[in-house]
Amino acid sequence: MLAKIFLELTEYPWFRRLAWKPIYNHLAKRFPFDNWVFMNYGFEPDEPSMRPELSEADEPDRYPLQLYYFLASQVDVEGKSMLEVGSGRGGGASSIARYLKPKEIVGMDIADNAVAFASKRHNSPNLRYVTGNAEKIPFGDEQFDVVINVESSHAYGSVANFFAEVKRVLRPGGYFLITDMRDPKNIPGFEETLLSAGMSLVSQKVISPNVVRAIELEDDMKRARIRKQVPARYVKFIEEFGGVKGSQIDKDLRSGALVYFWYVLKK
Repeated sequence: MLAKIFLELTEYPWFRRLAWKPIYNHLAKRFPFDNWVFMNYGFEPDEPSMRPELSEADEPDRYPLQLYYFLASQVDVEGKSMLEVGSGRGGGASSIARYLKPKEIVGMDIADNAVAFASKRHNSPNLRYVTGNAEKIPFGDEQFDVVINVESSHAYGSVANFFAEVKRVLRPGGYFLITDMRDPKNIPGFEETLLSAGMSLVSQKVISPNVVRAIELEDDMKRARIRKQVPARYVKFIEEFGGVKGSQIDKDLRSGALVYFWYVLKK
């Protein structure tokens, strides 16, 4: 019930601006575990044969890593300049840097504790992390070939301001890749705002079944990691926040009360 109320409150811009930064700053400071580097609900491709080959070190994070991998693979990012807005604990930008070989990728997040964690935890020559606000991206015009945003836009006070900023920092012909979830009644408004930013739609896909399957496949490992590392008083909260099987997020994605999607747009 509390999770449902929280999700409903996130429909209000004032609440998003008030709540998310201190939440993610607290999580990064309170739980500085080196093996917690992703904060999305994961993705499993339609066919297991499509799974990327991962290093042994990355295998425990296969499902959240795959969300980044398959979204970023919608365009050719090799040799390109990339920006991730909402990079969190840094695992997504790091995986793109290592597996998809952009010239550079900058991970940007509003939570300075998360940026500090990511900078310390991840090390690739084509990767760095900075603190910044999605509604006022701290880069000049036309600096990036690709901007990626994973399960983050629901936390922004104004997605319209964010989309305008994305268009500003993209080079002509650049791509915007976004994946997130919404109440289905809010998707038309989200899409209208997205398309009003002045970028053209390349493709879109509902990926709720892929996310639900990832939640199922990761459940045992996720619960074991939480219970091993998190004090008992926090376990239920972190399980709910992390989207274990049977959590409110899982139930809503299964029932259709939430829809998970991705969009690819071109400037």
